[in-house]
Amino acid sequence: MIPQFRQCTLDDLDTLQAFSRQCFFETFAAMNTPENMEAYLDKAYAPEKLRAELSDAHAAIYFLYWGDKLAGYLKLNESSAQTDIHDGDSLEIERIYVTKAFQGQGLGHYLIDQAIDAALQQKKEIYMARCLGEKTPKPSTFYKQHGFYQIGAHSFVVGDDQQTDLLMRKDLEVQP
Repeated sequence: MIPQFRQCTLDDLDTLQAFSRQCFFETFAAMNTPENMEAYLDKAYAPEKLRAELSDAHAAIYFLYWGDKLAGYLKLNESSAQTDIHDGDSLEIERIYVTKAFQGQGLGHYLIDQAIDAALQQKKEIYMARCLGEKTPKPSTFYKQHGFYQIGAHSFVVGDDQQTDLLMRKDLEVQP
């Protein structure tokens, strides 16, 4: 089966909201209180916030389908849409998720490859990614498998719990 990858539009808002909440919950619920999870999900995936992200010319959100099932998604940010390092020469992965039902099938690797291809097409010299590393070592291990290395960290709040995001980078050789 070949994965299907397409950019989200405003018409996808309801699906994006429900799927984003599902992915974050599956990934982080065991490490957070129910109250903190609910507070985070309500804020991070509020319809008005997602509508602004979908309307931002410097951000792009993509759905990944496996067969006819929504299996994952990817959010890429350029310059002003970036959450940490506002660098016109970089492309940031803000979100990359594959639901538990589809993990272990290479779809996360497919999403990373799509992000790297986007960076190369845009002739980005450096490539940024964020992953929760303090409580969840799996994402940082995943990025390291793809040649990323840690360059810093920043605070990330889930409800009232301050956590740490690792900032990771992969240098790309961009052809002129």
